[in-house]
Amino acid sequence: MSNQIHKETLTQTYDQKPLKDHLEAVGHRDAFLYIEDIAKDTKISETVIKNIHSLVLMNRPEDKGVFRKNPVTIMGAYTEPVQPYMIEPKMTELLAENEKRKKKMHPIERIARFHLEFEGIHPFIDGNGKTGRLLLNLDLIQNGYPAINVKFADIKAYYAAFDEFYSRTYD
Repeated sequence: MSNQIHKETLTQTYDQKPLKDHLEAVGHRDAFLYIEDIAKDTKISETVIKNIHSLVLMNRPEDKGVFRKNPVTIMGAYTEPVQPYMIEPKMTELLAENEKRKKKMHPIERIARFHLEFEGIHPFIDGNGKTGRLLLNLDLIQNGYPAINVKFADIKAYYAAFDEFYSRTYD
């Protein structure tokens, strides 16, 4: 076997997709199985969030389950994620507020709000969207609703909802 053929074998899956894409899909599957497994008896916490993120970024050991240490921007987004030193306090605040909202908000409204605010914090260097949607699904399942999937065809409307939320909330 030539080096070129061997190298391709190690970097592509059976349907000729890059191995990176395959590992990403496997990580997402494992994360979804994890949320299904913990849905009955586990509250959303910083540990749960980091565990989900670790599964999502299974092929990036240096970044998985670790809050980012660098400032980031989201191209084209209305809002800027918080600075790294604010991530932990903002996450603590978000989780506490989410618990308070359980007593006064409809579950769908509260779950949507949590998702919007989590994505606004953008606590990880990569994988925030997938982690946030898995958290959204965990919360939906915990409240007796089916999981959702944001289809690629709907992604522009999905992102527009974030901009609308943040423009109304902070203007």
